Amino acid sequence: MSEGDAKAATTQAAGFARRFLTDIWYFTALSSDLKRGRLARREILGEPVLLGRSPNGTVVALRDICPHRAAPLSAGSFAREADGRETVECPYHGWRFDADGACAAIPSLVEGQTFDISRVRVRRYRTAESQGMVFIWMAGDARDDREPPAPPPVFPGVVGGAPKLVDRRNFEAHIDHAVVGLMDPAHGPFVHRQWWWRSKASRHEKAKRFEPAAEGFVMVRHPPSSNSRAYALLGGKPMTEISFRLPGLRWEHIEIGRRQVLSLTCLTPVSPTRTRITQIVWSDHPVFALAGPLIRAGARRFLAQDGDMVNLQNQGLKYDPPLMWIDDADRQAKWYQALKREWVASRKEGRAFANPVEAATLRWIS
Repeated sequence: MSEGDAKAATTQAAGFARRFLTDIWYFTALSSDLKRGRLARREILGEPVLLGRSPNGTVVALRDICPHRAAPLSAGSFAREADGRETVECPYHGWRFDADGACAAIPSLVEGQTFDISRVRVRRYRTAESQGMVFIWMAGDARDDREPPAPPPVFPGVVGGAPKLVDRRNFEAHIDHAVVGLMDPAHGPFVHRQWWWRSKASRHEKAKRFEPAAEGFVMVRHPPSSNSRAYALLGGKPMTEISFRLPGLRWEHIEIGRRQVLSLTCLTPVSPTRTRITQIVWSDHPVFALAGPLIRAGARRFLAQDGDMVNLQNQGLKYDPPLMWIDDADRQAKWYQALKREWVASRKEGRAFANPVEAATLRWIS
């Protein structure tokens, strides 16, 4: 490759690993994580967020800073007003806030004092529960309290009752690096070498068809690669479809006759240098009853290997080097960057999102 070609093939990443998408749904918790009457603290896009479920079952999401003395509201508790409203009470001075962020009471005020509590409020985040998951709408403007224009995505294959596997861990990386690592098709023989998956020597040329999909793209349904041994546990003739959708949702939907497996990976940015990854698997396949512990151990090991590689990669990323993207193995990473740029542009220009991905067959060795 000539010097000119190398420069054309590299990206100094203006905007890459330097910003978060807003005006979009992010996965934040499983519905079962939020117990009635309990409050929890999250950090999302570098913002402190109180997340909880009121005693009546309503999901509450507020900025986790009391406007009085900055105490975290999540360290407080739920209270009930005289009119029956459920509020969040600050642990420091007992200021109380409705689920919409409006101040409901300041206990230290005495009769005759004219402080107008209607001027006090904390930011409220819109939430939605779907398929046993809780999503949060991260608006770009903190003052924008409008209903989101569309609900969170719905995934195929959420079957078999409760998830068969849930694994959570933090990757010490910006969400952009986590996303391109997640969709990288060529690292498997090097990072995920184990007897039940594949060996370094088991490498074959692949050709997969991709098409644009809602706010992302999809590797169209196909038989799994013959050198991916884990699929053999499913028996029959599995057919799989792998999808990606902004801001960081990747799922594989496998069909084996009338049985299904859905493996959903949700990336939620905590801060510019940390990303929360949640792996959730649903299935109505009997293999999970027979070999569930083995499958769960393998899946967790798989995710841990990706985390270990992120930590290694950080040794180079701390010098902020230019990154090189090649065809076809890095085309999905290129698509992700194009999708992200278009999302930002469409929001800025107040127009509909226009998916920049074009259908293609990509080829690589893995």
